[in-house]
Amino acid sequence: MEKSYNRLLKNNKEWVLKQLSIDPQYFENLAKGQTPEYLWIGCSDSRVPANEITGTKPGEIFVHRNIANMVVHSDMNMLSVLSYAVEVLKVKHIIVCGHYSCGGVLAAMGNKQYGLIDNWLRHIKDVYRMYHTELDAIENEVQRARRFVEVNVMEQVLDLGKTTIVQNAWRNNQPLHVHGWVYDIHDGIIKDLDVTCRELEDLHTIYQFDI
Repeated sequence: MEKSYNRLLKNNKEWVLKQLSIDPQYFENLAKGQTPEYLWIGCSDSRVPANEITGTKPGEIFVHRNIANMVVHSDMNMLSVLSYAVEVLKVKHIIVCGHYSCGGVLAAMGNKQYGLIDNWLRHIKDVYRMYHTELDAIENEVQRARRFVEVNVMEQVLDLGKTTIVQNAWRNNQPLHVHGWVYDIHDGIIKDLDVTCRELEDLHTIYQFDI
């Protein structure tokens, strides 16, 4: 176990040397600050590293991850990240990226108790309830789970648009688009669900705040 732990530190030193061999000023420039264009809201799953699967470098994507890439309006962690990304970093794109074979989504499809996480899974179950007619009609469990992953991402895109943080950015004419993607662990390909939220008119009027 200790050897496995130390491997990470060894890898870090090797990575540093590799970066410096390519660009001697790499860390000096990186330390000057960050100006990412993207906020990534993804799943905590260790198989879905944002930078690696998008081929981006440190400093290009601001990242928030939680179980099943959820946008929960009472989650101060997520809201704090969203606020900083939109209001301070002025990101231009927010990407909600789910992934097929998501453990959180699969757990939410069943009725087994897991403990504390059941309270988080409840938010995912709410999405299933909204789409239960479509989902229940899919007999193949694997295909039903894949579709559940997709509709969950779609709802999180809309939930981002419902926040005052995103709506205020739109009202201030800040260029900000919200996108929904799904990553397929089986082949490494990202699928654009072609669901976006770009302005207040994309939301039902009940969610549109007055200034």
